[in-house]
Amino acid sequence: MRKTNLLFPAVITILTLASAVFAQSASASLSALPEADTLIYVNPQRILNEAAPRVMAPADVTKMRASFADLKKAIGVDPSAIEYLVIAVRFNKPANDLSFVAPDVMTVIGGDFSSDSLLTLGQLYLQDKVRVEKHGSKSISIMKIDPLVAEAEKNPFLKAYTEIGVVPLSANSLAIGNVRYVKAAVDAADGAGRISPATLESLLRDPNALIAASGAPIAAMAKSFGLFGLETTPRESSCNTTFGNFYAAVTMTGTNFTLRGAMNADNPDTAKIINNLLSGLMKQGATFQHSGIRSLEFT
Repeated sequence: MRKTNLLFPAVITILTLASAVFAQSASASLSALPEADTLIYVNPQRILNEAAPRVMAPADVTKMRASFADLKKAIGVDPSAIEYLVIAVRFNKPANDLSFVAPDVMTVIGGDFSSDSLLTLGQLYLQDKVRVEKHGSKSISIMKIDPLVAEAEKNPFLKAYTEIGVVPLSANSLAIGNVRYVKAAVDAADGAGRISPATLESLLRDPNALIAASGAPIAAMAKSFGLFGLETTPRESSCNTTFGNFYAAVTMTGTNFTLRGAMNADNPDTAKIINNLLSGLMKQGATFQHSGIRSLEFT
C-alpha cells in the first residue's frame, strides 16, 4: 500500500517536470521568431496523444492513430509528433502615402520531421508553380495564390497575401506565411529583429497549456493608425500603454478542460468591469457539455 501511495505523487512530479522541460524547449525554438503583436500557440503532440483519447471512443482513437501512421509513411509527418504550431500576426505602420498596410501572418511548425525533406516533397508536387528566392542564409520557396491575385485587383488589402512563402527555419521546423513576414523570420533566425523575450514568456507562461494566445491589441491598433509613425518615418508616441494586453489558455486536468484568461486593465475598477462583461459573454456563449469544457476561470 505504501508503494502505491508513493507512486501517484511520483507520476505527477514526472509529468510536471516533463511539461516544464518541453516549455523550455519550445521557448528556445521560438526565441528566433520575428516580432509579433499577437501569437497563438497550439501543442498538437499533447492534444492528440493526451487530450483526444480522453474525449474520443477507443475505436476512433485507433482509427486516428492508424491514419497518422499512413501519413507518416506517405509524407514523413506524424501529426501527433508535432511539438508546436504557432500562428503569429504582426501589424504594420501605414505606408508613406498614408495607406493602410495589411498585417503579416505566419505559421511556424516544429516537431519530429525533416523540414528539408517535406519542402522538397512539396516542390516536386507543385513543380513550376514554385519559385525559389534567396534571402539571407535561407532559400524561400514562393507560390502564387491565383484566386487571391484576381481578388487583389479589386481589393488592394489582399495584395500582401497573393504569394505565400515557405522556409525551413531549422532541421525540424518550417515557417509558412506571406512573403514579407517569412523574410522577417529568416532575418530573425540570422539574429535581426527577433521577438522580445517578454512576449514569448507571456505566451508560454503555463507549461501545461494545450492552446494559448497572447497579444497587445491596443498597441497594434496604434501602430496601424500611425501613432508610431510611418514605414520610413518613425515617431515618438504618447500612446505607450499596456491596456488590453491579454493572455488566454486551455489546460487539462484529468478529464477536465479549463479555460483561463488575463487582461491588463490599468486599474481595479476597469478590471472589474471587463471581468464582469467578458465572464457574462463567455458563459452565455459557451456550451460546456458539447465542447467538453467542464470549467471556466477568468482572472
